[in-house]
Amino acid sequence: MPKKNNKIPLRKCIVTQEMKPKQALIRIVHNKDGEVFVDPSGKKNGRGAYISNSLEVVEKAEKSKVLDRHLQTNVDETVYQQLKQVIEGKDIE
Repeated sequence: MPKKNNKIPLRKCIVTQEMKPKQALIRIVHNKDGEVFVDPSGKKNGRGAYISNSLEVVEKAEKSKVLDRHLQTNVDETVYQQLKQVIEGKDIE
């Protein structure tokens, strides 16, 4: 009987540059319509960036504007607020 190949997908946090399992990171998407939003499902269409599930990392990303560079657009302050809500375990509005 052949072995199943159960590989865990890894992604790199754009702030810390650490490789982590996809479920341990939060995905931010920039779609064709120019919208930037948090994607908790990790399946929406568009250019994605992954960030660690930590308030310190989100604050560092906000100060350094790393999301702006990675997604090639201006990221609104509300995206960072949504990230903080997801980390605190609240639903996104």
